[in-house]
Amino acid sequence: MPCFFAALTFIGIVTAIVGEVAGLMGCVIGLKPGITAITFVAIGTSLPDTFASMTAARDSRYADSAVGNVTGSNSVNVFLGLGLPWVIAVIYEKAVNDSDSYRYPAKGLDLSVALFLVCSLVGIGILVFRRLFVGGELGGSPAGRKISAFIFISLWIIYITICSLY
Repeated sequence: MPCFFAALTFIGIVTAIVGEVAGLMGCVIGLKPGITAITFVAIGTSLPDTFASMTAARDSRYADSAVGNVTGSNSVNVFLGLGLPWVIAVIYEKAVNDSDSYRYPAKGLDLSVALFLVCSLVGIGILVFRRLFVGGELGGSPAGRKISAFIFISLWIIYITICSLY
């Protein structure tokens, strides 16, 4: 149990450092903080998951564990990344200001969530298509793999571009 809390403490420290460095880098480049968060910070938190998924895909007969790892880790990132700070803010607001509500303006969140939903549905559609017609999420012809990779990278670029313009 102490090891778990020590790991959480170090994750918090590293997260604070990464967030500060990403914010400074975004300021130097001229990016809005939200765009910096969905590019540099998201890449930094997802890169270990990428390598774990690559290893799982290579070592297993099917890509189920790799796809499960990606979706599971991203779900944890989103739900803990949004939920935990919100709970802390509500507790703080109640303790300091004795307020029963916590409101934060969600500027741009509606577009971001809708765009993310559309891109996710397209991605899931590609995975289902590959499962039905190729026999699995990974593999297939070299051209099919390259087309799928191109579409997934394009979805990311489209998401980042539209969010940065909004």
